[in-house]
Amino acid sequence: MSLAWIDSLQFDEATGLIPCVVQDVQSREVLMLAYMNRESIEKTVETGQTWFWSRSRQELWNKGATSGHVQQVVRFGYDCDRDTLLCEVEQTGPACHTGSYTCFFESVPGYAAGERSAGHRYAILDELLATIAARDAERPTGAYTTYLFEKGLEKILKKIGEESTEVVIAALKGDRPELTAEAGDLIYHLFVLLQEQKLSFDDVLKLLEERHSKKDIQNK
Repeated sequence: MSLAWIDSLQFDEATGLIPCVVQDVQSREVLMLAYMNRESIEKTVETGQTWFWSRSRQELWNKGATSGHVQQVVRFGYDCDRDTLLCEVEQTGPACHTGSYTCFFESVPGYAAGERSAGHRYAILDELLATIAARDAERPTGAYTTYLFEKGLEKILKKIGEESTEVVIAALKGDRPELTAEAGDLIYHLFVLLQEQKLSFDDVLKLLEERHSKKDIQNK
C-alpha cells in the first residue's frame, strides 16, 4: 500500500504533529482527540489499530496496548485542508483514561445533549445509540443494558423475540398505549443487538435510502 499521501499532510512545522479526531464508527460519537506524527500514521495503517504520539511522554503509544481498550480502524482520512485526521474505529471498552466511554463527557451550560437537540424529531435515537454504546464500553453495575451485554447474544435475541411478540399482541388488541410502549422496547433491544454485533445504525439507514431511491426510479 502506497503511503505517498502522507507527504501531502500539513504537519505542524514546530512539532511535526497533526491532530487526529477519533470517532466510534457504530454510535458516531467523537471519542477523543490525539496527535500523530508520520511514524504513528504509518504504524496505524500497518497494524489496523490506532497509534499516536504522546506529547507528555515524548514517545509512540498504541491505544489500548496496556488497558486492552484497543481501537480497530475502519476508516481513516483527513479534512479538506489536510491538517486534521479523522479515524473511525471499532472501540473496545472506554476510550477515556477516566473510564468514560468518550473523553467528551463534559457539556457547556445550555448545550448538553438533551438541550442541544430539543425539537429535533429523531434526536432521541442518536442519544439512545450513544447511551447504549457507552454502556457497552463502561459496563456500569446495575444497568439493564450492562446485564444484556454480559449475558450475550442469546439473551439479546431472546428479548427481541419477546418484544416482537408483544408488539404483535398489542396491535391485535388495538391497545395503542401498549403498542407504543412495546414498539419502544423493541427498538431499544434492536439497537442493543446492533451494538453487540458492531453494526452501525447508519448502515441500516443507508440501505433504506438505497431501497427507497430504487423504488422511486422504478416508479418513474
